[in-house]
Amino acid sequence: MARKRRLMAGVSTKAGKPPGQLEYAGETLATLIEYGPGDADLKETRFTSLAQGEGFQPTFPIMWLNVHGLGDVELLREVGRRFRLHPLTLEDILNTSQRTKVETYEHYLYIVAKLARYDEAGDCLVTEQISIVLGRGWVLTFQEYPTGTFAELRERLRKGAGQVRKLGADYLVYALLDKIVDRYFGVLEALGERIEALEDMVMARSDPEILTRVHAIRREMLYLRRALWPLREVLNGLQRDDADYFGAETQLYLRDVYDHAVHLIEAQEMLRDLVGGLTDFYMSNQGNRLNREMRFLTVIATIFMPLTFVAGVYGMNFEYMPELKWHYGYFASLGLMAAIACVMGLFFWRRRWL
Repeated sequence: MARKRRLMAGVSTKAGKPPGQLEYAGETLATLIEYGPGDADLKETRFTSLAQGEGFQPTFPIMWLNVHGLGDVELLREVGRRFRLHPLTLEDILNTSQRTKVETYEHYLYIVAKLARYDEAGDCLVTEQISIVLGRGWVLTFQEYPTGTFAELRERLRKGAGQVRKLGADYLVYALLDKIVDRYFGVLEALGERIEALEDMVMARSDPEILTRVHAIRREMLYLRRALWPLREVLNGLQRDDADYFGAETQLYLRDVYDHAVHLIEAQEMLRDLVGGLTDFYMSNQGNRLNREMRFLTVIATIFMPLTFVAGVYGMNFEYMPELKWHYGYFASLGLMAAIACVMGLFFWRRRWL
């Protein structure tokens, strides 16, 4: 129940509040990268206060403002004022329980995506919301945490490698989405390794904790499904691009990201089926173990039934029992019981019941 409360916490705190209200907790750091097609057309600026950005004027034609953390509401309001963002967009940026989606406004596109990574230390799936705003010649990104997801992209901008400096802001958005999608491959690979380890554990031993871990992975697979399926629809919508924010060349790259998303969904569905089958396999394996144990106990009981009969016969207190006065009667009865037990044991062993 505690996990469910955490999953719904972002929704419940917004319930009943007026639309457009901005609220979040945490630290904020804004970094601006301006660039153009030339080798020297690059400038980086880090904003730590509102006063620093009041008189700022751009130098190069394309701007990428990345905000780490969403705690400084006044800074976000200033960003919204400078780029004329709708109040509902700012509200969605701060409400980090948004569903993956794309929305078209008068002069920009607003994209919400879920970034996932596997935390090896905590052995769990960690997610965060990435908000992307694409305008004519500018891109805004809002991250909950400084995860370093886009560090390689920043380095490519600094070195002028690839197409990112030559093409416009639309290609930058493609590169951002490509990084987000690529992160899921690592997540699915880690989950696949966990599922394989659980399969070995199910085969090796019977432990109720295994079933608990299987259910935990099923919850994570459900979250991935909720993140990947809308992401595919978002990428499909961006390919159509009725507002014409993406150029023809960038559309080709978006098609490639869409193919990656489809591949991720197929891999996720396969792992989801494996997890579902793992639960059935665990229950079946438990039943098989119980059947083997019951069969073993039944064989032991069956072997002792004739022995009990012989012991019961000679335990009767009749006076005229021929073997009672026989000198070797005790040893003969033990030999008879041992012979019966050996014959029945050999029979069950040949039938592979022992």
